[in-house]
Amino acid sequence: MKAFINHFLFEFRTGIRNKTLLLMNYLFPLGFYAMMGLVMGEINPDFVTTMIPAMVVFAILASTMLGLPDPLVTAREAGIFRSYKINGVPAISILIIPALTTILHMAVVTIIITATAPLFFGAPIPINWVAFIVIFLVTAFACSGIGVLIGVISPSSRMTVLWSQLIFLPSMLLGGMMLPYSILPEMMRKIAQLLPATQAMNAFRGLTQNQAADFDPILSIIILLAGGILAFGLAIYLFNWDRRNMTQRRPPLLALLVLLPYAVGIFLTR
Repeated sequence: MKAFINHFLFEFRTGIRNKTLLLMNYLFPLGFYAMMGLVMGEINPDFVTTMIPAMVVFAILASTMLGLPDPLVTAREAGIFRSYKINGVPAISILIIPALTTILHMAVVTIIITATAPLFFGAPIPINWVAFIVIFLVTAFACSGIGVLIGVISPSSRMTVLWSQLIFLPSMLLGGMMLPYSILPEMMRKIAQLLPATQAMNAFRGLTQNQAADFDPILSIIILLAGGILAFGLAIYLFNWDRRNMTQRRPPLLALLVLLPYAVGIFLTR
């Protein structure tokens, strides 16, 4: 337990001292939040009604998709995981601890956003704080799982950028943060439901913002929770201590199974 706590504290401090992680965990999401509050509120007044959940989901995506995978790949490439293995550090700790510290950073950013958005931009506060916290946690859990999985299957830092952007960019366009889900064409709606951001925004709208959800918000929470469990399970199963050790290498394409809960959700919301 002491080793786990020391590892956790080390990872948490790294998230603040490392310039790249500081950018992805704090500067980028908070800077984007300030810009959207100043610009988007003037262009589209309806954006303000969902500003808090939208910016919270954006912060989660920035930290988990853009910040979380690369340190895992870098550590594996540098042989750090081999030293962990020699010293008896389990693979699950290597994957869970960075995710936990990232979620803690996201919680700090979420507190800043929820505290300042009503004051500076007139955004409505959540009507159900318990639901807000639960949705934040399951969304952070699901996205952290995908971020860890990307770090496990990526053979290089360049590939982490590719896989991360395949989720991050569609989430920005289709995830309900910038454009309402209801105005998307039918085919785009189905694609959007494969994204954690869409499920998170639907749950936030229906349970915390006093707005009509586009589909069952409780189902969205269940999908996010199932997606997170499956993502971490796949990450542990596909984990490799050293990229040069190919004897027990499992096919990275198995990572696509992480989409299964979201795909099932499409049929359940018909």
